[in-house]
Amino acid sequence: MEDETVNNVMCQFTDPEGTTLGAPLYLPQNAGPHQLQQIVNKLLNNEEKLPYAFYISDQELAVPLETYLHKNKVSVEKVLAIVYQPQAIFRIRPVNRCSASIAGHAEAVLSVAFSPDGRQLASGSGDTTVRLWDLNTQTPMFTCTGHKNWVLCIAWSPDGKHLVSGSKAGELQCWDPQTGKPSGNPLMGHKKWITGISWEPVHLNAPCRRFVSASKDGDARIWDISLRKSVICLSGHTLAITCVKWGGDGVIYTGSQDCTIKMWETSQGKLIRELKGHGHWVNSLALSTEYVLRTGAFDHTGKTHSSPEEMKKVALESKHPKTRMTGHQQLVNHVYFSPDGNWVASASFDKSVKLWNGITGKFVAAFRGHVGPVYQISWSADSRLLLSGSKDSTLKIWDIRTLKLKQDLPGHADEVFAVDWSPDGEKVASGGKDRVLKLWMG
Repeated sequence: MEDETVNNVMCQFTDPEGTTLGAPLYLPQNAGPHQLQQIVNKLLNNEEKLPYAFYISDQELAVPLETYLHKNKVSVEKVLAIVYQPQAIFRIRPVNRCSASIAGHAEAVLSVAFSPDGRQLASGSGDTTVRLWDLNTQTPMFTCTGHKNWVLCIAWSPDGKHLVSGSKAGELQCWDPQTGKPSGNPLMGHKKWITGISWEPVHLNAPCRRFVSASKDGDARIWDISLRKSVICLSGHTLAITCVKWGGDGVIYTGSQDCTIKMWETSQGKLIRELKGHGHWVNSLALSTEYVLRTGAFDHTGKTHSSPEEMKKVALESKHPKTRMTGHQQLVNHVYFSPDGNWVASASFDKSVKLWNGITGKFVAAFRGHVGPVYQISWSADSRLLLSGSKDSTLKIWDIRTLKLKQDLPGHADEVFAVDWSPDGEKVASGGKDRVLKLWMG
């Protein structure tokens, strides 16, 4: 009997939210992640075996239990809590080389965004144009002209049928990505520059018709592209709105320099609630469902859909929207949930990228390596890799499992303002002060 107690350890599996899976059970100390995976699949009655990662006190278990217990001097007298976390079934390769440098913009590239299906790329620039690039030939398809000032932000509708851009002059323009032509006149209403654009999720409404814009003037406006006008003005912030997100629950979130986050319903534009607690400007907002809302009915496999109804159905089935928010007290440029909602990453002027637990909000690690402020971050579709772009002219890829630098990507001649990882995981785009758009592949 004595031998057995030495070799077994009492374990309790819980999910990331803290819900227990069955009763505590004795596991052999020589069990490692592979064995734990089989046990969890069995306990969950999974017909298809799914991959899981395991965490003990926020540390990933990559070795047999006995090695971990020994190394961390953990008592086997107590029940060992093991958190199991579902992993993406597919794997994204880290990009490691620049496959194309595309010149064309006459001023800095301020924003880059892949279409939801990953086939097209849009960029906005200080030269007042939006460009649409064909990713197969890596050449410009269309140059969209019409803005009178810098193009500060761009956003694809989740069904991929429209692209909207917002400028420093405060006007918005909707474009047809198939022709590069404007769909109608510029949308006027904001009195100062545009700070953010977010589309209504496709599972709430297909085909996509409505988006919300935020401005330095303190207002957010909901626009209907078929009516070509602003249908609701969300006013209430006392200072500039810095960021806006249309959530999967149908609520619009705005963050402002007035230190508040406001939540609005979207049929009449009523204020639902106000989140106070920031001691300083709110610079960036993240929703745990952002990735699934961005891709709508598209996934990394490249399947297409025949009708708006089918798109809406697929988007609803594959995406279980939750909303959760967490914030920062220092100057942070960009926060972003991982596609699986398990992590939050934040990019900061302090030259670091920080990683937090997306469920508890607890700090996990700081990635150091950039020698200048980090402007923007983007996740790989499988939530295993994180990309950052910095004033130091480099892009870096961080490995979430090892919490280390995976790939250093120098190549830009100046500050990198914008980065995006395509939803299909195949490529990364970056742009910045050197006016060059770069594509990176694995």
